[in-house]
Amino acid sequence: MVQSNYERIIEKISKASGLERGEIERRVEAKREKLSGLISKDGAAQVIASELGISFENEKLKIDELLPGMRKVNTIGKVINIFPIITFKTKKGEESKVVNLWIADETANIKVVLWDTNLIELIERGKIAEGTVVQISNASMRDNELHLGSFSEIKPSEESLGEVKTEKVVRKKNIGDFKIGDNVSSRAFILQVFEPRFFHVCPECNKKVVQEGEGFSCTQHGKVIPQKRAVSSLVLDDGTNSIRAVLFHESLLKLGFSQMEDAGKFAEEKENFLGREMIFTGNVRNNTYFNTPEFIIEDLREANPDEIISELEKQ
Repeated sequence: MVQSNYERIIEKISKASGLERGEIERRVEAKREKLSGLISKDGAAQVIASELGISFENEKLKIDELLPGMRKVNTIGKVINIFPIITFKTKKGEESKVVNLWIADETANIKVVLWDTNLIELIERGKIAEGTVVQISNASMRDNELHLGSFSEIKPSEESLGEVKTEKVVRKKNIGDFKIGDNVSSRAFILQVFEPRFFHVCPECNKKVVQEGEGFSCTQHGKVIPQKRAVSSLVLDDGTNSIRAVLFHESLLKLGFSQMEDAGKFAEEKENFLGREMIFTGNVRNNTYFNTPEFIIEDLREANPDEIISELEKQ
């Protein structure tokens, strides 16, 4: 598990200012108290950095040093994935493009969003492809993504990168600090468990199938004998906020549900989980129907008492 954004900001401030960690954290809490807790720990730490005359702009940073809110970001990484270019109409009716790609170095990886057609042309012409090491200049961090506009630059670099970190980067965060797009791990209590809904998937590709008459069809594999899957939701709370969490079939089984198709037995089983404290890992996305964040659970485990004590001692 990598450091949280807050931990990384504190470390950078300490290195740049020479102040002890405890003194920096004291100033952060004083700033939050002054602002009646309306600013996150991350935000307060960045304000303290600014007050100390510490700027992270224009530095050549490793990917794991990139923090939400940073501007004029310079970094280098190897392109590990490029998504299809999307063409869309602007509010003025003009045609424009956007493309997402992922870059990685030896410390982490990050999603990069290109909005400028001149930059996107480098991909269209094959100047930038998967495996290309690129140098990025004057970009901006929006939450946990690196965005490049008309004043930004991306170009192939002659710098050599060895083995890069391609696995998903997960950060420890409080629910109150969750942002859309975060890959996070959080320790929280289960407050509510809702009855599952069921759907059918293709046994080959595990994608949702559609019913055709008495059978089912997969867009990729044609007529199939589907597998039944469940999806349910929880309400989690860690003291900083609460959030709706979505659990699919495998996660429900891992949590301990075995009687999901029997409403009565499911109701009995869920009583065992209400109030339980666990560690949940997943992705934060926007629920377009309610326009609120929701936590898509990818893994979960029991909270280890020694780990909890260790975290409390750091606070």
